Amino acid sequence: MNKQKITIDFLKEKNACADAIRWFSKQNETDLIKLLNYSIKNEFHLDWANWLIVRCMKYKQYVRYAIYAAKQVLHIYEEKYPDDKRPRKAINAALKCLKNPTEENKNAAAYAAYAAYAAAYAAAYAHTAAYAAKKASLKKSADICREYLTEEVLRKYRVKKLNK
Repeated sequence: MNKQKITIDFLKEKNACADAIRWFSKQNETDLIKLLNYSIKNEFHLDWANWLIVRCMKYKQYVRYAIYAAKQVLHIYEEKYPDDKRPRKAINAALKCLKNPTEENKNAAAYAAYAAYAAAYAAAYAHTAAYAAKKASLKKSADICREYLTEEVLRKYRVKKLNK
């Protein structure tokens, strides 16, 4: 990442989002490091900064960065799913590929990464499904309460009316 200049063409080629391209076109800085420093210093779209860093990396830098990022959150996943070793296997496969980037190791790393992605997706889906089930359960409970309370209020009203 030596003195790399960022251009609108570069951003478009890398499929940057329209908001980022619009923002970039309204300012004058093109130096990668200065853009990243601005983003970090001002806490301005750190997601864009991360996106840009990754698009400017060479293969080995990218793999190291991915390994580093995965290691930072691995403990969270393993605490929740201690028997699921797919994410750890993906990290180890990526490390092996980094040391010896044969086609076999690249394929193994890609397969392990896909398995880790599937594990993360399944975990996220399970969480979403549990949330939806809880919400549906709460709605059903509310409907039952509303129905019961409505019947109870109407019953009391009828009793009051009859007693008058």
